[in-house]
Amino acid sequence: MKNFTDLTGKTILVTGGSRGIGEGIVRGLAAQGASVVLNYLGSKASAEKIADEIGRDRCLPVQADMAKWRDLDRLWQTAVDWKGRIDVLVNNAAIRQPVSMDAGSEEWDEHWIHALRTNLVSTAHLSRMAVKHYKQVGGGIIIGITARIAVRGDRPDFFHDGASKGGMNSLLRGIARFYAKDKISTFLVCAGVINSRQADDMLTIYGADEMLREIPVGAFGTPEDVANVVIFCASGKASYSTGATIDVVGASFLH
Repeated sequence: MKNFTDLTGKTILVTGGSRGIGEGIVRGLAAQGASVVLNYLGSKASAEKIADEIGRDRCLPVQADMAKWRDLDRLWQTAVDWKGRIDVLVNNAAIRQPVSMDAGSEEWDEHWIHALRTNLVSTAHLSRMAVKHYKQVGGGIIIGITARIAVRGDRPDFFHDGASKGGMNSLLRGIARFYAKDKISTFLVCAGVINSRQADDMLTIYGADEMLREIPVGAFGTPEDVANVVIFCASGKASYSTGATIDVVGASFLH
């Protein structure tokens, strides 16, 4: 990805950046010259390894639980203090834990509330902080890693994840509409089935063959496929496309 686009001088916060799609985004952004704040929850060893490989002057690992608003406040302030400002926020962190329609009400409720707090409410908190910060510094970019399930609906074991992504879509589109005047841009990067640990549960339940049959390109995506689109959105070169959704789905869902 060298010379893809220059992000030198930009400071970017990536949530859920220690593995899978998030790791691909962190490494891709850093390869283009960005300084990256790498948020993680429990994968400390992986986060520290990534930071060491990129260089501690350009990658700052910060532990924070997306389901706790006090952690989010601390994460944001730590990120701003590191280089003095944030230019781009990438809302990537998400959980995707299956819960059967036959589960008991308590288990069903716990899964839904946890998914909504982690996937959606955390995005709302951080995006609100970003809007306030960007109004002070003259603009900035918010990127949400969403999914085709946000529009077409998810499979029954993952209804809660699809609903949370649909909420993210609405949130970032609203920010685009009402804060463009402040030079704040938003983008939704819509991921299909991406080769990552998070996809394992779905592949185990439904089988890889079934999932592949609906992907015209005949292969699952990679974290790098998502990272390439994030890099372009983070560059600021697509500001007139604010609010847009960009699909990374192998033509499996077009809208």
